Amino acid sequence: MNRMLATVATAMALLTSGALAHQPVLKLDGTGSTDDPFIIEEPEISKAIFRELDGEPHFYKMTSAEPFAFYAGITKAKVDECPLGKTFSFDVLAAEGELVEKADGEKFEWWPWYEEFGKDWYWVGPEIGKDFKSTTEFTAGTYFIKVYNETNTGQYVLATGDIEHFPLGVIARTVVTMPKIERMFWEEAGCQ
Repeated sequence: MNRMLATVATAMALLTSGALAHQPVLKLDGTGSTDDPFIIEEPEISKAIFRELDGEPHFYKMTSAEPFAFYAGITKAKVDECPLGKTFSFDVLAAEGELVEKADGEKFEWWPWYEEFGKDWYWVGPEIGKDFKSTTEFTAGTYFIKVYNETNTGQYVLATGDIEHFPLGVIARTVVTMPKIERMFWEEAGCQ
C-alpha cells in the first residue's frame, strides 16, 4: 500500500510541477532482436525502459529526420542489501551496423543512487552523456542500441533521452505501470 501511495504521489508531483524524471516504460512484449527491435519514438524525450534479458541481447531502434541530442545510460534495481551482481553494457550502432559508441558495464565502476520521485535505489552504470544528460549531438538517421552482458540474462533499465516531458496520458500510464515495475524489479527480483 505504501508503494501505491508513493506512485500516486509521484504522479501528482509530475502533474503539478512539470517534468521531473524519465517516463517509465515496461517492455514485456516483442523480441528486441535485430529483426524486431523495440522502437524508441522521439529519441530526445526521456524514457526509462525496464526490461529483462532472456538469453539474447536486446536491440532498440531510434530514427530522427533531424540532428538530435543523444543520451543513453544503463541502470539496474538495487535490491535491499544485495551486491551489484550482473552488469550490463550497451553499444550504439549506425543503421549499417558500425559501432558509434560503446558503454562497457564490465569495466565501469557502478555506484548506488536513490531516485527521490520513485523512492527507489538503483545501481548506476555507464552512460553516453553526463549526469543523466546529453553531451553529444547525433546526425539525422537511424541508430540502434544493443544491450547485453556475458550471459545475456538479468533485469536492467535503459534510460534514453534527456528532455523531461510528462503529458497527462503518460502520467496516467505511470500510475498503472509503476506498481508492476516495483513488484517485478524490487519486490520479487531478489539478488541478481
